[in-house]
Amino acid sequence: MSLDPDNTAQRITEAQAQGTAATLKTYVSLSGPGWLQSAITLGGGSLAGALFLGVVGGYSMLWVQMCALFMGVIMLAAISYVSLSIKESVFHGMRTQINPVLAWGWILATLAANMTWALPQFSLAYGAITENIAPGLIGNADATSTKLITSIAILIPVVGITFLYGGKGIGIRIYETILKIIVGVIVFSFIGVAIKLALTDSGLPFGEILVGFIPNPSLIFKPSAGYREFLDSINNPAAQQFWTDTVLSKQRDVIVAAASAAVGINMTFLLPFSMRAKGWGKTHRGLAIFDLSTGMVVPFLIATACIVIASGYLFHAQPYDGVLVEENGQLAITQDASLSAQAGQIQGMLAARSTGELAAAPVENGELQVAAMLLNRSNMQFATSLEPLVGPTMAHIVFGFGVFAMALSTISILMLISGFVICEMFKFPHGGIHHKLGTLAGAVGILWPFLWSGSSKAYLAVPTSVFGYTLLPVAFLAFFLMMNSKKLLGDARPTGRARVIWNVLMGTSLLITGAASVATAWSKTIGDFAIGKTFLITFGIAIVIGHFYLKSKNAKLER
Repeated sequence: MSLDPDNTAQRITEAQAQGTAATLKTYVSLSGPGWLQSAITLGGGSLAGALFLGVVGGYSMLWVQMCALFMGVIMLAAISYVSLSIKESVFHGMRTQINPVLAWGWILATLAANMTWALPQFSLAYGAITENIAPGLIGNADATSTKLITSIAILIPVVGITFLYGGKGIGIRIYETILKIIVGVIVFSFIGVAIKLALTDSGLPFGEILVGFIPNPSLIFKPSAGYREFLDSINNPAAQQFWTDTVLSKQRDVIVAAASAAVGINMTFLLPFSMRAKGWGKTHRGLAIFDLSTGMVVPFLIATACIVIASGYLFHAQPYDGVLVEENGQLAITQDASLSAQAGQIQGMLAARSTGELAAAPVENGELQVAAMLLNRSNMQFATSLEPLVGPTMAHIVFGFGVFAMALSTISILMLISGFVICEMFKFPHGGIHHKLGTLAGAVGILWPFLWSGSSKAYLAVPTSVFGYTLLPVAFLAFFLMMNSKKLLGDARPTGRARVIWNVLMGTSLLITGAASVATAWSKTIGDFAIGKTFLITFGIAIVIGHFYLKSKNAKLER
């Protein structure tokens, strides 16, 4: 299923001899794997992450996805270097030369992430249909059976599109072209929104926006400025602390989810095989970096920044529209039946708040306002972000089709990666019937109605992305070790200044991502069982055992 590597290598050599312009033109025509990365990066997770970043942090969180992508691209560049420098598959090299536990942890975590991330994609697609594109078309839309049947109907064409990838060179080109078109539509839609907002009478606060790109880790430990104003208005210190903790919990989850969606562990698995499928080798290293930059980095940064800006402009520090009403100078929760789900969520937050010393304390207006701000917006509300560009009616159609396309492209990529995983696990050849059957592992996403009952179908992407983020350092650690392995890379291992630069960049990414992942997973529990701590400790011990096992095995073989 690979293309002719000698032909592409010859084209690159000839183009480089003609100059920079010819080289760039050739790189553009040969690009592809970077666009696959972009299709999964600019999926439902990134959309939801960027939208909710705008809701909870406004412009102050523009840096989150940018920094996460920067660290991820460092590792993806290392992955491309390793995979284009060895003849065997990356999984096999990791398993036999680095650490078998890391290798199997990487591949199993990738499969788990695929199956988990597929859930919110179907949820997003369903929400786009029922809330934006054709509300009222599907009867009994809240029924589990309706959601399941519609999800199956969504799955069928996605399977057909995904199977194109196994169809020799022409199938790959068709598949990549479809993804490039989808990514382009998404990017230009939100660029248009940002431009339109900038041209309104009130305009955009460009000073705040520029400051928002400066990393501000303090937002992990304190609420954003928009919330602090309302939190400070709460007179009861215990109540103020409760809502501060609640805001911080939501803020942290959204930050982690957005970072996870920027670069996930399944992307680290996709890149090596998508490059191999095109027949790339050592001569394509420059092309690989160009492909990642133009196909993934540029579209992602532009699109997500514009989405955060639009969402922050409309929703940050704003109570959920209509959920609070004023009665004699006091705020109260609406009795409107159409907002019963949101009203119930506020009641749930108030029930959690009214315990212990707060059991008899009256609820202040500031508390209700903060609670209303924390409510998850749905596709219906988020579609208004496009109203400045196309008006209220078309906003739902454009947003709906954009979300639908993003969700479908991500489902397809998740299925594609699952096929690679299954082939590697069971040593099946890539591109054949086994790969096609393996892609169906990603089809478990149709089961989302049984696992999620929240009113915001978009918010399902947040908890699933938090789960995925805890797995990412497995891949980062594995490729850090691979880039420093003389046994694996031989003469291709970086030396001198290049090796120092690689290690500083990779080490920084590994340290930051690892620390955030451990901090996120450490506190996770299922009931009274500390599953996060148990998993981290067990996996860490297994890695050490795997190291000594492989060392002992290789020593015996050398005798």
